[in-house]
Amino acid sequence: MRIAVLHGPNLRLLGRREPDVYGSDTLEDVNARVAAEAAALGAEVEVEFFQSNHEGELLDFVEEASRRVDGFLVNPGAFTHTSVALRDAFLGVSVPFVEVHLSNTAARERFRRHSYLSDVAAGVVYGFGVRSYLLGLRGLVDRLREGRADEH
Repeated sequence: MRIAVLHGPNLRLLGRREPDVYGSDTLEDVNARVAAEAAALGAEVEVEFFQSNHEGELLDFVEEASRRVDGFLVNPGAFTHTSVALRDAFLGVSVPFVEVHLSNTAARERFRRHSYLSDVAAGVVYGFGVRSYLLGLRGLVDRLREGRADEH
């Protein structure tokens, strides 16, 4: 089972950008914790990581990676609130994904309360810092395992 972890714009700034909102972990720390969680979930769970500040690069990655992954774990960053194109990419590839956010977007500025992805996601986890990624990964893996069990 292969999961692509997709990080949107400004997430390379983690650890420096608004640590009171996003915490002190760097993107490398997040990736290391996700990789450790994947290993804890079993040898069959593999993760790969991609980050871009550019919407088109994220779209290209979703399309390309959809041929080799079983699911996506995605923190779309600000594209959550603006990108119909990212929504369409996920709908177009028909690969399940879980949307995650470090901060509690519902408790922030009004414009951050709407997501173009949430209603088409397999699940959404936000507000738990790095644990949002770990909880999202667990949920996605469980969902994918259930789907495989249903096939037998």
